[in-house]
Amino acid sequence: LFELALSDNKNEQFSNNYSVCESGHGRTEQRHYHVLNNIQELVDSSNKWSNFNSAIRVEYSRQLKNSKSLESRYFITSLSKNAEELAEYIRGHWRIENQLHWVLDVGFNEDNSRIRKDNAPENLAVIRHIALNILKQDKSIRGSIKGKRKCAGWDNSYLVKLLKQ
Repeated sequence: LFELALSDNKNEQFSNNYSVCESGHGRTEQRHYHVLNNIQELVDSSNKWSNFNSAIRVEYSRQLKNSKSLESRYFITSLSKNAEELAEYIRGHWRIENQLHWVLDVGFNEDNSRIRKDNAPENLAVIRHIALNILKQDKSIRGSIKGKRKCAGWDNSYLVKLLKQ
């Protein structure tokens, strides 16, 4: 889609770019966002993609000490925004996703779960999210989610208090 849209010079008015470079934790990451807006004429509007307004390609370049990786990710949206605004949406989504995953991994050791059969992984994920929300709402004990979880396992009165919330 990107090559098709950019192959014709008249489509350059519908595209814009944004680049950002960040360094930290021993790595340098460069992201280049390329957005194609108002591209309904490139998509068959008679199908389920009739609200398709923008396509985004993000090229990630990550430099670690001795290794370099390059990958591209693609996104679609009904929004018609510039590349910088869409970059913020994409980063915001991954920021939320990574923060939630980190809490679930540290507080519930989710990455080491051996449950992989049938609906069990999804069911247990829902239970973990419910437990996480209950533990976050509790203000009676200060500390980490992992610490609150341990307290609930050690003290039945605290567990009952959490479940009654």
